[in-house]
Amino acid sequence: MPDAALLVCFDNPQPQREYLIEHVSEEFTSVCPETGHPDFGAVTLQYVPRHRCIELKSLKLYLQSFRNEGIYYEAVTNKIADDLTQAMDPVWMQITTDWNGRGGIRSTVRVEVGGPGQGGAAAGLIDDDDEEFDSPRAGGRRYD
Repeated sequence: MPDAALLVCFDNPQPQREYLIEHVSEEFTSVCPETGHPDFGAVTLQYVPRHRCIELKSLKLYLQSFRNEGIYYEAVTNKIADDLTQAMDPVWMQITTDWNGRGGIRSTVRVEVGGPGQGGAAAGLIDDDDEEFDSPRAGGRRYD
């Protein structure tokens, strides 16, 4: 299993401000545990940092360590979420894995850490007009 010790963090330069960070890795690979065939996809990390931010080279090396791992999509996404949560302790985070189609089926898996009141406007829950915000995270509800 890929080693979370590869993940390196640095101090959040603006811990008093909520802001959203997004990183996209478009060349993620792992291996199907059933067939041994390679799986290709993209990993999107969105988070509101608390005290630490992820260093990009370490994130790249960590994600590349899945390359020869026989692991299901759901396990990949949850492993990344668990390891990044442990490393960063974000206010809010969402990991999305978007897998290339195979056999006519495409898959997307999302894991969210944190919740209403823990990410605020930076995480896209509440808009400035005080109207309902329709997003997967908000579920069409307002959190005031």
